[in-house]
Amino acid sequence: MAKDTTQEFLKIEQIREGVVILPGGSLRGVLIVSSINFALKSQEEQNAIIYQFQSFLNSLDFSCQILVQSRKANITGYLDMVKDWEEKQTNKLLKEQTRGYREFIQRFIDRESILTKKFFVIIPYSHYETGGKAMTEETFQRLKDQLYQRMEFAALGLRRCGVQAVPLNTSELIELFWSIHHPKEAETGYFPEFPEELTEN
Repeated sequence: MAKDTTQEFLKIEQIREGVVILPGGSLRGVLIVSSINFALKSQEEQNAIIYQFQSFLNSLDFSCQILVQSRKANITGYLDMVKDWEEKQTNKLLKEQTRGYREFIQRFIDRESILTKKFFVIIPYSHYETGGKAMTEETFQRLKDQLYQRMEFAALGLRRCGVQAVPLNTSELIELFWSIHHPKEAETGYFPEFPEELTEN
């Protein structure tokens, strides 16, 4: 019996030029958003942030989606870097100290869960808003421009709230969806190599 593929569950037609294309021609852009430590702000600052965020939401004439991704930190690359330092040390004492540090970090990670949080705002642009025309290259470029105008508007509103918002490019979008559907693999090891045709910005 053949196993179901991810593509059968993931309703994505294509990812190109920093845009997610859904079946039917709808587009999605994704902004990654920085965070602020709200609890450390004064009462006046908290009120100002809430007011600005309320104003941002009221200014939107389109829907958007907020995604908070919480995941165990992946420090495989950092541990490899420390191991490389260890191997390059010529001083025996420093070599032992570097090895001890690497082993301490590894034991700590194995024992404790260090979670990271990422924040995303997903911006839509639906194909039917252009009359449902076929998705030609010209149509795609026009829809992409409209989507990016929405993303720029949203990013500007979020900056007024004190956070930065940057659109994800094609390779970052692919990594995001891969990590959502492979949460355990995303916590250790490396992200897979993606074909070049999938990672053009």
